[in-house]
Amino acid sequence: MTSHERMRVAIIGQGRSGKAIHGDTLNRLKDKFEIAAVVDPLEERRQKAAETYGCEVLGDYKELLGRTDIDLVVNATPSHMHVPVTLELLNHGQHVLCDKPLARYAAEVDQLIQASGRTGSRLFVFQQSRFLPGYRKIRAIVDSGVIGRVVQVHIAYNGFARRWDWQTLREYNAGNLLNTGPHPVDQALQFIGTQQMPQVTCYMDRANTLGDAEDYVKLLMSAPGKPVVDVEISSCCAYPGLTYNIQGTLGGIRGSGTHLDWKYYKPEEAPPQQLTHAPYVNEQGEPAYCREELKWHEHSWDFADEHQLGSFDHMCREYYIHLHDHLTQGVPLEITLEEVRQQIAVMEECHKQNPLPSVAAE
Repeated sequence: MTSHERMRVAIIGQGRSGKAIHGDTLNRLKDKFEIAAVVDPLEERRQKAAETYGCEVLGDYKELLGRTDIDLVVNATPSHMHVPVTLELLNHGQHVLCDKPLARYAAEVDQLIQASGRTGSRLFVFQQSRFLPGYRKIRAIVDSGVIGRVVQVHIAYNGFARRWDWQTLREYNAGNLLNTGPHPVDQALQFIGTQQMPQVTCYMDRANTLGDAEDYVKLLMSAPGKPVVDVEISSCCAYPGLTYNIQGTLGGIRGSGTHLDWKYYKPEEAPPQQLTHAPYVNEQGEPAYCREELKWHEHSWDFADEHQLGSFDHMCREYYIHLHDHLTQGVPLEITLEEVRQQIAVMEECHKQNPLPSVAAE
């Protein structure tokens, strides 16, 4: 396949993700993708898909198995179906893009990786928040070195909401950690790397949900030589603040996915100081606290999309463009299965540390 060819895609599921995320994004990228087929058990959804995309519609994903006229199958089924459906597709030779979360357990990820290696079918995971504009700008600032060594990373995906759908039930692999968590946890782990499994400390609670899965998560991760990473995912935060707060030895970054502020000082411009063991006094010889004036260099950034897209639609578009470039031009894949496995292993450990009671037991 060349970079000018359109990839024929089948989407399994026309719920919110399959329709409003994958369908809408692919429909905006008609020069690169063609929605060739849509699968959904509901007749009204199939009819809507046929009208919207002009594609073939099917009632059962098994009708896709073994087909050679489909370049990529998007698995946008409910979370508990991600592993079995993806595994079946891989075993029948289909290349698969699975929505998040890829799995509930790291062993399941291993099973999918083994199937991909055995059959030669490619597996990708829709971790589109790696392309969130604010996050990518943060990475660029950190990589420039202006804020020095990163000491702490705080990422908060907070808000106040009550929820009562299937995304509140553990039997569906739901809850804030598996539903929302793949976004901030994926970003957070980029500050630690896949070379080592971080030490994990996690606290979970059920605050406003009607189901038995958690809707409050506080996750701390650390590893030798790496910053302390603090991830918060709360549905009981009436005053949500900054999404990002990055602390460094020379300065810091704060902001959201669409606006950032950062400031730093340059060591060569700082007043010279010398460590003293004697009681500290000021210029008048009086006992005093250490104070100095640093020259801060302050900057701001605001997201703007040339296609007039919001940040969410932008990162979905960028993910699919990157995937197309990878498959047609050999551009290195940015989100690897090893990284996703580490993410699932971290979230598995979080659940081990927080065995919440079921609703029926209360």
